[in-house]
Amino acid sequence: MAAVWQQVLAVDARYNAYRTPTFPQFRTQYIRRRSQLLRENAKAGHPPALRRQYLRLRGQLLGQRYGPLSEPGSARAYSNSIVRSSRTTLDRMEDFEDDPRALGARGHRRSVSRGSYQLQAQMNRAVYEDRPPGSVVPTSAAEASRAMAGDTSLSENYAFAGMYHVFDQHVDEAVPRVRFANDDRHRLACCSLDGSISLCQLVPAPPTVLRVLRGHTRGVSDFAWSLSNDILVSTSLDATMRIWASEDGRCIREIPDPDGAELLCCTFQPVNNNLTVVGNAKHNVHVMNISTGKKVKGGSSKLTGRVLALSFDAPGRLLWAGDDRGSIFSFLFDMATGKLTKAKRLVVHEGSPVTSISARSWVSREARDPSLLINACLNKLLLYRVVDNEGTLQLKRSFPIEQSSHPVRSIFCPLMSFRQGACVVTGSEDMCVHFFDVERAAKAAVNKLQGHSAPVLDVSFNCDESLLASSDASGMVIVWRREQK
Repeated sequence: MAAVWQQVLAVDARYNAYRTPTFPQFRTQYIRRRSQLLRENAKAGHPPALRRQYLRLRGQLLGQRYGPLSEPGSARAYSNSIVRSSRTTLDRMEDFEDDPRALGARGHRRSVSRGSYQLQAQMNRAVYEDRPPGSVVPTSAAEASRAMAGDTSLSENYAFAGMYHVFDQHVDEAVPRVRFANDDRHRLACCSLDGSISLCQLVPAPPTVLRVLRGHTRGVSDFAWSLSNDILVSTSLDATMRIWASEDGRCIREIPDPDGAELLCCTFQPVNNNLTVVGNAKHNVHVMNISTGKKVKGGSSKLTGRVLALSFDAPGRLLWAGDDRGSIFSFLFDMATGKLTKAKRLVVHEGSPVTSISARSWVSREARDPSLLINACLNKLLLYRVVDNEGTLQLKRSFPIEQSSHPVRSIFCPLMSFRQGACVVTGSEDMCVHFFDVERAAKAAVNKLQGHSAPVLDVSFNCDESLLASSDASGMVIVWRREQK
């Protein structure tokens, strides 16, 4: 199916929860029929401009009929396709910077939830309790996931087995981060301690390395795709961050760290991609304006140790930062100015580096609380519940893995299960990729992938969970495919 038709299906799926709320079987039939018709339209070869116009009008009509969606959830990448245009991230975000009042003026900004985390969890529970037995949580994210993943069991959803491809262009240097592009099945990027970033394409076969981004003089510690995938931001041990154009690989801008320190992590602000948050080796978090190359006034704060991990909640109002001394700090983020206000601190374990933080508004119908997934060199993967709108954390459960020294990362699965349970995936120093059911009381392990010959540092799903990429400390990147039934 052509990319635009895939976006049309995703838009319909986002709003599908509002159609005939008492007849979920109709919604399933509807989205399957829409998928069939859109595939046929893709074969017809309509002009690209006509397809984009249809996508825009379809999104507007659905928005008028059902109103703006209040919670992006796990399918945020799909919903944002409604408002994407041919303009670059830098162009679009300069508008935001010039007029802070524009916050909420466009569709994807209006969708930001303004309620507290306590209210969000209560709403999730209340909605679920009002549904007939066996039905799913009636959110747009849930229906989008049903449409994309289908009515399959948890084991079937995560039955990854065979290797789709192995990339070895960075062998002999660790690949600390691997990420699929947003709303994309076959575009992948990975950064390496050899100082470069690879952009890879998985189709058409054979998979290829499209281009290698070079310019950093030391290892690249982290990178992030912009929402529209037109740029990447990277951080490096050479004390600089760089802005790259993904289309041609050119470096748009080099920005030195305000403290002249090694930069260890980065993340885009999810609503305003003109702002990027970086963490450095001098214990500081900085909010950077990538258009001007300057630090945002009031957008800096100090942690107790080297900043290794960053994550926003979906609306972009809360930021969590983890350091190498075992602490996680939460910050309130001012959407108009980029100012950070320190809110809470949690000591996960004194002296144990927090190497990964992933946030999710809700995990499944059984786990309806906003949650954080944490790696902290404790030989455990930790799942925390977010209990208030200041980012206070409460440990919910842990899963056994091997991690005592390497910067291992983990993720929530982007599409949530519609049987009992939902999965999280993590790397491990035992050279395996582990899948865990967050709600299964005993024997939580769902799957384990073996094939790496070094500690697995990062994992990443593509948008429909048909492929999973993992990277390791020796520079190998493996793309796994779901087992065909």
